Amino acid sequence: KITYTAALVPGEKKGNRMLFLFLFCLALLFFDSKQPHAVDKYFSLCIPPPNVTGTLHLGHALTVAIEDALARWRRMQGYKVLWLPGCDHAGIATQSVVERKLMREQGQCRQDYSREEFLKQVWRWKNEKGDEIYYQLRKLGASLDWSRACFTMDPGFSSAVTEAFIRLCDSGLIYRSEGLVNWSCALESAISDIEVDSKELSGRTLLSVPGYEQKVEFGIMVTFAYPLEGQQGEVAVSTTRPETMLGDVAIAIHPDDTRYKDLHGKHCRHPFTERLLPIVTDSMVDMAFGTGAVKVTPAHDHTDFLLSQRHSLPSLTVIGGNGIMTSDCGQWLEGVKRFDARERVITALMERKLFRGKKEHPMSLPICSRSGDVIEPLLKKQWFVRCQEMSRKAVEEGDLQIIPHFYTKMWKSWLSNISDWCISRQLWWGHQIPAYRVTLENSKDTEEQWVWGRSAAEARQRAAVKFGVNPDAITLTQDPDVLDTWFSSGLFPFAMLGWPQQTEDLKQFYPNSILETGSDLIFFWVARMVMLGRELTGQLPFKQVLFHSLVRDKYGRKMSKSLGNVIDPLDVISGVSSERLQEKVREGNLDPRESIVAMEAQKKDFPKGIPECGTDALRFALCSYKAQGEDVSLSVSHVLSCRHFCNKMWQTVRFTLATLHDASLPTSLAETYPLSSMDRWICSRLHSTVQQCERGFESYELHTVTSALHSFWLHSLCDVYLESIKPVLKERQVAASVLYHSVSISLALLSPFMPFLTEELWQRLLPYTDSDGTSRSLCVQPYPKTSQLEHWCFPKEEADFSLVEEVVRVARLLRAQCQLTKERPDCERTSSFWRIHRLSSSTYGQCCRGGGSLPLLTSQRSGNAELLMTLSLSVNLQNGINADKQRALLSQRREKLASKLKQALACTQKPNYTEKVPDKVRKDTENKVGTEENGQMHFTKNCTYHISHKMK
Repeated sequence: KITYTAALVPGEKKGNRMLFLFLFCLALLFFDSKQPHAVDKYFSLCIPPPNVTGTLHLGHALTVAIEDALARWRRMQGYKVLWLPGCDHAGIATQSVVERKLMREQGQCRQDYSREEFLKQVWRWKNEKGDEIYYQLRKLGASLDWSRACFTMDPGFSSAVTEAFIRLCDSGLIYRSEGLVNWSCALESAISDIEVDSKELSGRTLLSVPGYEQKVEFGIMVTFAYPLEGQQGEVAVSTTRPETMLGDVAIAIHPDDTRYKDLHGKHCRHPFTERLLPIVTDSMVDMAFGTGAVKVTPAHDHTDFLLSQRHSLPSLTVIGGNGIMTSDCGQWLEGVKRFDARERVITALMERKLFRGKKEHPMSLPICSRSGDVIEPLLKKQWFVRCQEMSRKAVEEGDLQIIPHFYTKMWKSWLSNISDWCISRQLWWGHQIPAYRVTLENSKDTEEQWVWGRSAAEARQRAAVKFGVNPDAITLTQDPDVLDTWFSSGLFPFAMLGWPQQTEDLKQFYPNSILETGSDLIFFWVARMVMLGRELTGQLPFKQVLFHSLVRDKYGRKMSKSLGNVIDPLDVISGVSSERLQEKVREGNLDPRESIVAMEAQKKDFPKGIPECGTDALRFALCSYKAQGEDVSLSVSHVLSCRHFCNKMWQTVRFTLATLHDASLPTSLAETYPLSSMDRWICSRLHSTVQQCERGFESYELHTVTSALHSFWLHSLCDVYLESIKPVLKERQVAASVLYHSVSISLALLSPFMPFLTEELWQRLLPYTDSDGTSRSLCVQPYPKTSQLEHWCFPKEEADFSLVEEVVRVARLLRAQCQLTKERPDCERTSSFWRIHRLSSSTYGQCCRGGGSLPLLTSQRSGNAELLMTLSLSVNLQNGINADKQRALLSQRREKLASKLKQALACTQKPNYTEKVPDKVRKDTENKVGTEENGQMHFTKNCTYHISHKMK
């Protein structure tokens, strides 16, 4: 079902059954890549797959608005367009949502179910909630090819994931190894490096940690001592994680540290376990950190793990995957949560008189971006992808164009320093790893043996060949872990087209023409797609990458559910009450404390809810921001202004229809030649607007396109042209044709941004067209080109018309300043021409100060001379205003100008001003002084402005 949600239009029904049916037919007929009208040109892209159980926010809406505008633009240019829809199974996010739901509704956790039973619960949740994303996309007007909608857990896609894993294993790019991974105790799963956020702490900080009722203290350096073995003395060490000291296996010092030169090769005794800890020397130790001696805990620190490998030190895990201290700590700590154990360890050190103090310490705290948990480095056997060779190919591949270009340096730097990628996750929801642990009959080998296969039968055959045994003598156990979600989504551009089979879609639409996504996914998704695509298909998955920036709230804050500033696009489209906004927060999965904060923030930002704005207004507002390189700070008030623009469009078309109803059919575009100056001006303005649209779309600067269209329709077409032709429309048939084509072409230009409203309005104009009727939808009309409007290009009229615009602007300014918004005072105009040589700044200043007027002098040289036209516009104020009141107002303005002038002059009189102040700043200040000297206001019975204009 596709619903019609255009701008609010006075007097019009929002629901239109026939239009529903019409737009549904459009989705079936025109959004398919096999459009019969298309030529042999292709444009393909895939939507960044949103989480299937989530809902779209304004960041997604920006993605949809940009991608749909590009897809519709190319479709109107005659390309065969394929815009692929899909949803990601989102392993961590979806499993977490379902686990919280089961705990809230049934008081049960995942472990209370078998794996099969739990997965049934997830699929049930997916089937209930999974279509909400597609509903939102349709409400946003996304012209996706819905016949190809794909889910990353669909059978076909799952087969592609398995195939990719097998091929990468066979080529040696995937391997299994024990390594130190980033572990989330809240998720009880490993996560990748780029899913770890660094929270910078300046000192002591209390933070909320999942699983703890009270906040936990961080940013504290604790110092304690290890007694030397066999002699008097001790070695003091400093750490921000004293709970890990139960896993210490050595103490490291710098070989050049003179404080410890007598301790090389000695040992300390662990006060709680009685283990001997060797004192090793290593140049990687920072002598300035703490006491200069560091504890070595290989199983819980990345740096210590590397150090332990160089010195052949053992590893001892003292914190379990659930964040509970293990039995290796002793009975006094076994079963205690890690941050509670921290306090017990400090207390025990004090009792043994080994505690040496603590102090605030700036630090970087690793946080799981998925759960908000503090990351615990743990030693685990996992599956890894070797990334160095793949990333080298990605960097050296010169055909990938990154837009904006300033991301290229970041891209190359990250890929050049990439580490291996841990792809196994300790979850139940996802693609179970197609690898099997092999157990052989009568084998006493305790080492793990693994094989992989597209099925258990294939894995059994591979094992039989590898170990030279009968297949019946083999027992296989599939790895219970699943693959990282980003591994499957990294296959998206080609797996959705049928890979590994060589389908027709794959031949036609791969590589994709472009990838458009948020800049925050450059490493999560884009880099992985490039590496996997290059390795598995031999080609880059796309030719261009277009990044847009983050959408923030009106205060510039990143949108977060806990801040209460996440906005559902449907709430902007259809409107929502403040009560319903509060209900949504309560219905969510936020912590109760976060819910209170979020609801308070909502009350402040949306005390009356969000007014109904419509799809077209939202899309136009999103595309009107400069999305490349600058964060988008979206406010609902801006969307409302776009809604008003939509209403203006409706009113303009209504006026046009009334004009056409009283006149004969307009002539064709090719036969419409403007005669009057006003007609020639508006035609030339439209030609310039089409040119701006062409340039903006080609460079993906959509904000320049929307700005040009908004300016043309609102300021040129409505404010000027319509007002000027109203008295003469009945006598001028050409004007009616010019108006019709101006409106019709503008609707086509706006169509990629406002598909609903432009389609509705264009259909109303359709009876007046001269076409053969073969194309009945605006979305497949040819996009306007400047080549069609060459006979409408009149640059001289367009340039000279600025004088008319300036006269109107000044007249309105005079009326506003004199508060004559309702009266129509008498106006007088006088004009004269000057031909002068090289107008100097001093001459300009004298002109400005002469006669108490405000001249606006512009000129263009012709040889050594300039032709100027000066026009005086006088407004008779004798009977229209209170003169005394106006004098008082103008006196206040003059005082403000005098104050500003005084401040500007004071800057120029400072000692060594010329030497210290840069040229640009000095010029700006001089211009400011000149402006304020010329800005004196005088009030008489006749208020006069002098306007000067260049004549070509």
